[in-house]
Amino acid sequence: MKLPRRNFLHLAAGAAALPAVSRIARAQAYPIRNVRIIVPYTAGGPSDAIARLLAQKLTEALGEHFIVENRPGAGGSTGTVAVANAAPDGYTLLVAAPDFPLQPILKAKPPYDAVKQFTPITLTASMAEMIAVNPSVPAKNLQELIAVLRANPGRHQYASPGVGTPLHLIGEFIYKIKYKVDVIHVPFPGAAQSLTSTIAGHTSILHGSAFSIMPQAKDGRLRAIVVTSGKRSTFAPDVPTLAEAGVPDFTSDYISIVMAPAGTPKPIVVDLLNAEIVKTLKLPDVKERLAALRLEPVGSAPDELAARIKSETEKWSKLVREANIKVE
Repeated sequence: MKLPRRNFLHLAAGAAALPAVSRIARAQAYPIRNVRIIVPYTAGGPSDAIARLLAQKLTEALGEHFIVENRPGAGGSTGTVAVANAAPDGYTLLVAAPDFPLQPILKAKPPYDAVKQFTPITLTASMAEMIAVNPSVPAKNLQELIAVLRANPGRHQYASPGVGTPLHLIGEFIYKIKYKVDVIHVPFPGAAQSLTSTIAGHTSILHGSAFSIMPQAKDGRLRAIVVTSGKRSTFAPDVPTLAEAGVPDFTSDYISIVMAPAGTPKPIVVDLLNAEIVKTLKLPDVKERLAALRLEPVGSAPDELAARIKSETEKWSKLVREANIKVE
């Protein structure tokens, strides 16, 4: 039987549309294969722990494997550049820490643009950064420490996990710019070495995280004198903030963020990942595991993280100019 021309055209159009609809549906499905989460640091640190926790929960929630890949090197730039250059399809993600906006500021040839080359997904968690002293230092608060340094120019040292890290730059601001005292910076290749040095008394002062300092402070091997965050830490409620210690114009804390390459689709990928990660951060077992690392869950919207990165970039840029810090 011959179909009327109008009916034939209608059916033909419908048949042609089905593959197109199917293609659109497939394009909008995410994820449909493994997703890489690149951590630009060695395994074992807070960012690595957060990435592995998120990978487990996202795998369970979305049905595809989220796989953590550690890509350390060049102060975190190696792994970060790999993500910046990846396809913006949601299958390569970055879990980064506070030095994310710092590398482009510190280096003569910026390895990446923290604002233009990435799509923010969420700020996952934060942790207080702290200043502590060896118990031999006769200071119980920041003002007493400054008095000790002023009375003994050039005789004390502060340890940090490396030149150009936020914990180093905090020292440049407090000691050189704010109080103009003579103290020596001793950079180490990591947090563990700077912690060991200060416990042993080889360095007088330690700039570190609540995760590394608080267990030692509770055992009496270090004395925590100030947190550099904007608020007191849940895990160190008796330790005052910089503002409470007389430095109201500067804050810094450890933050862990999730980013994707610039151009990653917002409604299909970014919004989905943001919703799943924020939901994950509210789970009791996740909160418990973060607490063991002295991390406080956050879970921000993508635009909130974008604003935070912009403000952090401006803050560190100003400090690096004032302190004339350069990293080759």
